[in-house]
Amino acid sequence: MRPFSVNAHRFDPYKNFKFRLKWDGKYVAGISKVTGLKRTTEVVKHREGGDPSSSRKSPGRTEYDAFTLEGGVSHDTEFEKWANKVWNYGSAVQEVSLKDFRKDIILEVYNEAGQKAIAYKIYRCWVSEYQAMPDLDANANAVAIRHIKLENEGWERDQDVTEPVEPTFTNPAV
Repeated sequence: MRPFSVNAHRFDPYKNFKFRLKWDGKYVAGISKVTGLKRTTEVVKHREGGDPSSSRKSPGRTEYDAFTLEGGVSHDTEFEKWANKVWNYGSAVQEVSLKDFRKDIILEVYNEAGQKAIAYKIYRCWVSEYQAMPDLDANANAVAIRHIKLENEGWERDQDVTEPVEPTFTNPAV
């Protein structure tokens, strides 16, 4: 049985190639890949002395895995500026920009018609790894891609983003 949905005709899952990322209230240009959002909750096993030989299980701490953003190398310096807030090489005054090295991010997924279908709010992200340039190869025919790895302290689905009413094409000649 199909779960309740505004769009009772959609049986296909959303594709993974239409998405946008937003931080500081602006969309980030050139993002070509975002690795998955994953969380893991530790299992705490316990038993009482009078219990049978089997254990009981309950949830423990939840950890949110880091995720990676990839984008083409360009003159845009936003990746580098953010990465430098964690470690500013050559700075005699500060090593970490404690006030603003974390950002909240919004990840939006779109349907094939370009309508926002799903969004996630990702909280307190900061750059733990930054690759400014990929390996360069004179014999290759590829786009130069840079990476940032983002630690985070949790994410949640934006419940204000509801399933869109999908458009249909009408053909007046038929």
